[in-house]
Amino acid sequence: MTVPEVLRPYVTSLIAYDIDFGAPGVHRGMPSTEITFVLSVDDPLVTSWGSEAEPVTAWSLVSGLHTRPAAIHHRGYQRGVQLGLTTAGVRALFGMPAAAWRGELLDLDEVAAPGGVRHLPEQLAETDPRQWERLVVTSLVGALARYGEPGPRAEVGRALALLTKGAGVQEVADDVGYSRRRISDLVRAETGVAPKQFQRLARFDRSRGLVGRMPLAQAATVCGYADQAHLTREWQEFAGCTPTTWLREEFPFVQDLDGASEQG
Repeated sequence: MTVPEVLRPYVTSLIAYDIDFGAPGVHRGMPSTEITFVLSVDDPLVTSWGSEAEPVTAWSLVSGLHTRPAAIHHRGYQRGVQLGLTTAGVRALFGMPAAAWRGELLDLDEVAAPGGVRHLPEQLAETDPRQWERLVVTSLVGALARYGEPGPRAEVGRALALLTKGAGVQEVADDVGYSRRRISDLVRAETGVAPKQFQRLARFDRSRGLVGRMPLAQAATVCGYADQAHLTREWQEFAGCTPTTWLREEFPFVQDLDGASEQG
């Protein structure tokens, strides 16, 4: 569904999904500069930060910015609605900075006010799947009206936009007219991560859209990594695997592109 114009500064994607994995398994929830918001139907979500952590079981889940993959357990079949939110969207739709969710896996009951968005899981279960996206949009517009579209300070929004494009921290500080320490404090207070970490997450985001579409060495150059080995190290840190391993997990029937090896 196309996100309505009024929500576009806050919601980057909204997708109703109905997936048959063929067998039970675990899906990687990848780090990103966006906030993941999932509403499950039929079965609750079972999510954890790796095999060593206690799983969180919930019908709805929001995940703050994180620098490691989440393990999303499934029984072979999943239905629901998944959204991507900007950090500004967390303020606009939930009335709090994204920093409040840093590294957390939270149920809607923990972050949403009574009514509206908080009751979406129950409402989705009682609604025709063809109307799921419309129902979610209506609820989000209502939440937006509740909080009056509050946003981060203009200089913080500017800083995040520049970091997303790959600008260095000092370059960003100079652009907005603040010291490096001051802009670092403001970005961390808004997002929960330091500017350099946010920039790395944005670069990782870009690479995820290119891996499998071109050789890894080329993707590394396009995204601003020093070389292919640098890209692979970042993937091992953020995704817990190499790009080639991720491709085999996500797209098992797609052949690797020539040159898309794991070697540096």
